[in-house]
Amino acid sequence: MDAFKDSVAFWMTVLGTLVEFFGVFQARAWLAVIGALTVVSSIAVLAYARQQRALVKAAVLKISGRSIDSLNVAGLRRQPNRSLVVQRVQNTAVIDGEDLTIFWKCAGYCRAERASSMEFSIDADANIPFGDLDCSAFDLRRDPRKRHAIRPVLVGPDGMSKKIAVPFLTPLASKEPFSVLLRCKLPRCMKSGIDYYTATLSFTQGTVPSYAVRLRFDHGRPRWVRVYECRPNGTVSLLRDLRPTSVNAGTQDYLDIDENVPGASARVYLFQRPASTRRTRESQTESVEVRL
Repeated sequence: MDAFKDSVAFWMTVLGTLVEFFGVFQARAWLAVIGALTVVSSIAVLAYARQQRALVKAAVLKISGRSIDSLNVAGLRRQPNRSLVVQRVQNTAVIDGEDLTIFWKCAGYCRAERASSMEFSIDADANIPFGDLDCSAFDLRRDPRKRHAIRPVLVGPDGMSKKIAVPFLTPLASKEPFSVLLRCKLPRCMKSGIDYYTATLSFTQGTVPSYAVRLRFDHGRPRWVRVYECRPNGTVSLLRDLRPTSVNAGTQDYLDIDENVPGASARVYLFQRPASTRRTRESQTESVEVRL
């Protein structure tokens, strides 16, 4: 209500000034042109300010009282991919104590005349510099045996939400298929208690036909896991509670499989873990494969 009153007061001031201005100088055509340009400029500035306020409002995302900071940051500078069409997404997140290891495997085809890389969103509730991330990727169409590791490149600013690009070994031509595997380890970014993991899709296509996310918890099994879907306009909806698909010694898996997931959306996996956790053992994380 206060913002509405301020807006009305601002417009009344502008209109009153213009009426007085034209009343005194109504015989001057060039002054009328200046006045019209002033009105148009004022409208443009107000429209831009309103758009920015709406963007900020949509970016303030909370789930069950928990601020999803990484998505809040990502929402302020989201740039959907217009060059690629993704047909299948497989994502594995290994959560071991404070450490998180992410695997992405995406397949589809090129919709543009040419595409040289694929971008991924790496989000965490901690600002881990890009240089501290252990990341590698493979162009599986041209390197199915994974002999040529690719070092991703940071795109844009660094922070708790960052875009990284995986260059293809050879640029894609129009309609050419692709398959990319990304592995990225983020140290010291997970917390005990209520925490979350996000899987973000940012493509201009309507839906992604095949979608699967696997969560694996080592040394700190969660009491519960819930899946929320977030749209770019800031709306959040609870999709389901996940049940463990397998329980082994010290390990617990959860699986979220879906079809025709919106191409521009994010899923937040909210969970609660006990306070006692252990650090990652490198040999265990390295042995994880993307099998969903």
